[in-house]
Amino acid sequence: MRLVLVGPPGAGKGTQADVLSRKLGVPHISTGDLFRAHISQRTELGVEVQRYIDSGKLVPDEVTNEMVRERLVEPDAAKGFLLDGFPRNIPQAEVLGKFLGEAGHTLEAVLEFRVDEEVVVRRLLARGRSDDTEDVIRHRQEIYRSETAPLLEYYHDIVVTVEAEGDVDEITARAIEALGGLD
Repeated sequence: MRLVLVGPPGAGKGTQADVLSRKLGVPHISTGDLFRAHISQRTELGVEVQRYIDSGKLVPDEVTNEMVRERLVEPDAAKGFLLDGFPRNIPQAEVLGKFLGEAGHTLEAVLEFRVDEEVVVRRLLARGRSDDTEDVIRHRQEIYRSETAPLLEYYHDIVVTVEAEGDVDEITARAIEALGGLD
């Protein structure tokens, strides 16, 4: 199964991706994890990512696209994957469609984790991380609404929405049911 997970920061995408990847037997591919791996391995792309991060800039789509492309051709992703954090905008979605089309594949679903913004703000503040101030969290929500939420319209034919409030097991059960019971 080839899935993209979409939802605002704090919706629980990473947690659900970990659980669902085990149930589906496909890798959870997170752009954050890819960035960290490339940086720690000091790959050419990792050095480039580190330069952007050090200067406080977003990593450009071209760099992110290349990391994801390299990851999607690894053997463990041949039968499917869960993408978390990619695509984050429509140009990246177009690139993903091209990658998959060249390999003779398509996305099977875009799993939207829907959660009220106030719930997300409370969740993220409860983590207690120094970079999780209410202003920063609300700014991330604005970026999600302007850059990533338009993907829901772009992928409208394959969006599967899951209410992402409740405990992890409840949300996982809703996601599995929404995906047709995973066989």
